[in-house]
Amino acid sequence: MIQAHSQRVLQPYSAQVQIAESETARALSMDGDLWEFQFIFASGRGSAAATGQRRGRFIRATTIRQCDLEQLLANPTSEDGAVDERILELARFLLEARLPFPARDHYEYWLLDAADDSPLALIFSCIEAAQMDSFPNLTDWTALPAAVLPIETSEEERSRAYGPVNYRLERCVAERSGSKPKAQWFKRGDDESEHFPPFLLREDWGDEESHGLCQRYLNRQAPRLLMLQGLETVERRRLEVAAKANALDVARFYPLYPEIADKALMDSIRIEAQLRMAAGEKAYALDRRDGVHYQ
Repeated sequence: MIQAHSQRVLQPYSAQVQIAESETARALSMDGDLWEFQFIFASGRGSAAATGQRRGRFIRATTIRQCDLEQLLANPTSEDGAVDERILELARFLLEARLPFPARDHYEYWLLDAADDSPLALIFSCIEAAQMDSFPNLTDWTALPAAVLPIETSEEERSRAYGPVNYRLERCVAERSGSKPKAQWFKRGDDESEHFPPFLLREDWGDEESHGLCQRYLNRQAPRLLMLQGLETVERRRLEVAAKANALDVARFYPLYPEIADKALMDSIRIEAQLRMAAGEKAYALDRRDGVHYQ
């Protein structure tokens, strides 16, 4: 039986990865378009699976685009012969599946604010409590690198040789976490959203420079943050407005948006993206593997 879920790719947060998994293989996608099929190489299923421990190594088998799944099933052969049945089983499921899959990573590991030990920035998440021990005890928050998430800088910033916004924000978070930073696991419930930053990072900075860096980073990350599940409508609308500046990223991740707050706005963004892609443009990081699924 195939089971499907999604979870955040951390750290840094880069997407809500979609996962469809059988007993012997799984398929993952960061955007609902390109699926990476993996085989379970050394399975420790059974008792290990029941306790949430890792079931073995996943070996990359192939990648297939969503639009090619139907043709694959109609003609399940390749240059190397017949397509593996494990891939075909997942392909049949994906062809009928509705995205995005429900999020299941309700255990969260947060860097804490030194002032009051409140959640400051999300570092990791996982599905089961038994998986928490498999993560390192990090107390450093990492931003998406500038190579994946380029953020425009001003002429003054360039003239003064300021570094990318991404890394300057990292320093702000590190300073706010204190000289002896702490992090803690939480189990999130549906009624606890008010205690945790909805965009995975605190926004209430005491100085103008740090606040500006945070807002520039979150605004640039908006097309990816829109994949988050459980956002309030006002939060989602705010991200949609910010995402307008990066239409190509919206086009890439749109299949994984669980809700739309302003359909007219999003339709206009997607039309802009279609016109630009027809002219030969593509998202900056489209050819990069811009996230790693930790488990």
